Amino acid sequence: MKLSAKAENIFAQISDKNTKLGDLRKIAKKIKKDHKLAMELWSSGVFFARQLALLIMDKKLLTDEGIDKLVADIEHHSEKERLQLIDWLMANQLTKDTKTITLIESWKDSPSSLKRRVYWYYQGRLRWTGKIQSNSEELLSTIENQIENEESEVQWTMNFTTGWIGVYEKKYRNRCIALGEKTGLYKGKMVSKGCTPEYLPEFIAIESNKRNL
Repeated sequence: MKLSAKAENIFAQISDKNTKLGDLRKIAKKIKKDHKLAMELWSSGVFFARQLALLIMDKKLLTDEGIDKLVADIEHHSEKERLQLIDWLMANQLTKDTKTITLIESWKDSPSSLKRRVYWYYQGRLRWTGKIQSNSEELLSTIENQIENEESEVQWTMNFTTGWIGVYEKKYRNRCIALGEKTGLYKGKMVSKGCTPEYLPEFIAIESNKRNL
């Protein structure tokens, strides 16, 4: 697809490997919403262009079929880029509208590991502010049965959701800690300064103590 002059001008600003997140956000702030431009940039297949596209898309113009196409396109990126793009799609578009939230909630058993990642990441994000959800028992049972056999990109979000259930819902805390001990996921993994370890027994202890829970 040949880019328009407008898209070419934007693309020239973000095609450098030194492009930073802040640069993309500044450009997106100036553009605001421009769905046609977003889809042009997306068609380039370039990571930075697709990141910017996710910031300026109009969520009201995203159809179920269009979202399926975005997810399929993301599958072709490297692992690091793939996870960044799918998480940005969720955070900047899919969680901003009740229609697409309903779509996310249908992805629990999707054949696509990226869609399953979005489902579980969304469940964790619902909980990280302390808002108790009614389906924690059901989700925890599913995680206990499936996490060890899941794709790594889904395991992380399942672990994330379990962590916040364990922090805020004391009746499930020991169960969440036991799951972490059983799987051993992220035990000993180094994290950046100021970040909480992802190993569930440590994560739950630290985050619940911070909140005096």
